[in-house]
Amino acid sequence: MGGSAKTTMTGATALWKCLEREGVRTVFGYPGGAILPAYDALRHSSIRHILVRHEQGATHMADGYARASGQVGVAVATSGPGATNMVTGIATAMMDSSPIVCITGQVGSRLLGSDAFQETDITGVTLPITKHNYLVTHPSDIAPAVREAMYVAKSGRPGPVLIDITKDAQQGNCEFNFEAAAPRMRGYRPDLSPAKEEYDRALALIRAAKRPVILAGHGVCVSGAEKEVQEFAEKTCIPVAMTLLGLGHLPASHVLNMGMMGMHGEAWVNNTIQEADLLLAFGMRFDDRVTGNLKNYAPQAKKIHIDIDPAEINKNVKVDVALVGDLRRILVELNATIEPLAHADWIEHIGQLKGDTAVRDIQNLPDNGHLYAAHVINDLWHETRDRDSIVVTDVGQHQMWEAQYYKHEHPRSLVTSGGLGTMGFALPAGVGAKVARPDADVWVVVGDGGFQMTMAELATIVQENLKVNIAIINNGYLGMVRQWQEFFYERNYEATPLLNPEFSKLAEAYGIRSFVVRGRSEVIPTVSAAQAHEGPVLIDFKVEQEDTVYPMVAAGSALHDMIRRPSPLVETAEDE
Repeated sequence: MGGSAKTTMTGATALWKCLEREGVRTVFGYPGGAILPAYDALRHSSIRHILVRHEQGATHMADGYARASGQVGVAVATSGPGATNMVTGIATAMMDSSPIVCITGQVGSRLLGSDAFQETDITGVTLPITKHNYLVTHPSDIAPAVREAMYVAKSGRPGPVLIDITKDAQQGNCEFNFEAAAPRMRGYRPDLSPAKEEYDRALALIRAAKRPVILAGHGVCVSGAEKEVQEFAEKTCIPVAMTLLGLGHLPASHVLNMGMMGMHGEAWVNNTIQEADLLLAFGMRFDDRVTGNLKNYAPQAKKIHIDIDPAEINKNVKVDVALVGDLRRILVELNATIEPLAHADWIEHIGQLKGDTAVRDIQNLPDNGHLYAAHVINDLWHETRDRDSIVVTDVGQHQMWEAQYYKHEHPRSLVTSGGLGTMGFALPAGVGAKVARPDADVWVVVGDGGFQMTMAELATIVQENLKVNIAIINNGYLGMVRQWQEFFYERNYEATPLLNPEFSKLAEAYGIRSFVVRGRSEVIPTVSAAQAHEGPVLIDFKVEQEDTVYPMVAAGSALHDMIRRPSPLVETAEDE
């Protein structure tokens, strides 16, 4: 089909033709009455459709696909409950700036507003959790909406876009012209550039700082600025602290990479931030899990904020200089301008702030015969670190242990729900990651609670013959909630103990090979066996039940006011 050729087709056929021309190769979906014309037209398309078991799974798969590949993920559902089942996944993508496009069927245009069967105003429902959304009632508007949605989803600060298409718009005929449907969005300017004076002010603060720290977030990956961040850090000799979604964008082994900050970050990293005289925020949004109590946050520090979204500037933390625009482009400019700097005394002082961190680390405590989640994660890292591996986590204690004990060396090697904290994310997102990067080893690390929220997607894994490895960190509790109950609710474990099925037998029911691990000596051999097996594998790690993620900044506390793991030296002294 020529670039300017016009061809008459149904709106449903135009939908798939447009997605094909936009480069979409795979969609994740679940059919139903209002989207059935589109599914009927799918037989004429080259696009691969993956049948999910729940529409929430479709959105998480599209999200995992987007995060692992950097491309737009696409999910499809019908009207009413099909569309509303997507809401959690859309909100997850919105909070983490993940580019997905959700396509929903809608009742016929003449029935809109009549409370017809399976009618829900999904554009109204999703207005606060989408970057933009569309209600399409005419076949000729489908291609322009799709092209615009794909552009909006991936441009500027990425995010989810929803297209709601009435059934008659899918069934009616239209002239399809891909080039003529190109986005025309006057007033939408996702690419901004700082003024020279703003660069000059930032450079002056950088040159004057004695105790600077870089705070690297998810925006490093979104902008593709990994190389530029490393170059800037090395040239200026400034240490780097990572947000949860920033992990992997500077190699964990890099001498300037301090590790994760925030509620469950390294204690010495949080203390470093509190003592800094300059914070350089690279593509992060000063989330409350990163800052702790804002009244006490980095009180001595000037702050430079680089972000593509003007709405993030001064939203949570008042900054001294804002450079609004694409992080990579801004760092190219800064790297070309700034001269080499040295902060030897500051780096030495940071080393002293580590104190007894190593002594407190569970990795260095005596082996008491129990299987701890931290040991599982560390051994998993040991066995997969030399492979092209993607770890997809759910939300809870295991997520924090993964962030602490799996040392990510490469971008897009960690896929996790940060902002919304969505339990049930990992298993379907792992499917999306595997589809996006079929040659990578995908490990789904999930708690026993979150796994049961979307475990129906095991059927999708088997039906699509996907090599996905699943590691269930099974402690018999909603672990993170239990931890809060332990610290702040006098150990009243109300509604957190879990009665679980035998996950290994569940896996076998789906035809998935399974293992049960109870001791640390079994971890590495089992991980090796899982990697050697050609098909999907599920490992049930039965870990210590009342284990705790340390350190922890309690809600409302200052970043430096942390609950620490008791030092064995302190315990010994008390025992004596």
